[in-house]
Amino acid sequence: MGGGSDGWAVVRTLWAEITTPTGRTAPVAQQMKAEITAEIRARYAPDLVAGLRLVNSGTTYLIEAALPDNERSMLRLLCSNVLHP
Repeated sequence: MGGGSDGWAVVRTLWAEITTPTGRTAPVAQQMKAEITAEIRARYAPDLVAGLRLVNSGTTYLIEAALPDNERSMLRLLCSNVLHP
């Protein structure tokens, strides 16, 4: 009685551009332990942080790093593919 449950919930919808990593991303990606398979560009939001998952058309991405631009108007999210729970 009163126990919790594990699972994922939709937090919000996000408009973004998903691309494969470019040469500019390579130096940052090499410093990380995870294999970066996607770079997602979205408007800056303080709640988009490493550890969150994003789902697009059945593909699940794990945010490995969230890199804001100098004006904090856009984010580059370096992501790895993970199995959809």
